[in-house]
Amino acid sequence: VQLQASGGGMVQPGGSLRLSCTDPRRFIREYDVGWFRQAPGKEREFVAAINWDGGKTYYADSSQGRFTISRDNTKNMIYLQMNSLKPEESALYYCAADRNTFGNSRINDYLYWGQGTQVTVSS
Repeated sequence: VQLQASGGGMVQPGGSLRLSCTDPRRFIREYDVGWFRQAPGKEREFVAAINWDGGKTYYADSSQGRFTISRDNTKNMIYLQMNSLKPEESALYYCAADRNTFGNSRINDYLYWGQGTQVTVSS
């Protein structure tokens, strides 16, 4: 599995971004996927997760109600729609994948990681 995250950028506070994650080899459709983020000087933290067929989602308390994780396995894509973004959510956002890991939020629960995409929330 080779994950590629994209869609990051700069947005004003209260704005929205949609991140995407894909695997050119198309194996990702068989894997549970999570989004994590890491700000400078801080630990990497869990944001949201989705199971392999998209039937189950799981959010960090800080993401619940503002972020939506989804997937389209026909397109080999996983998305993270982020609304009402806050400056403190500026970070490098990573997608990660593994089998049978849905419901877990620890870094060690995911074997495959993408390179990250930068999100900056600033006025």
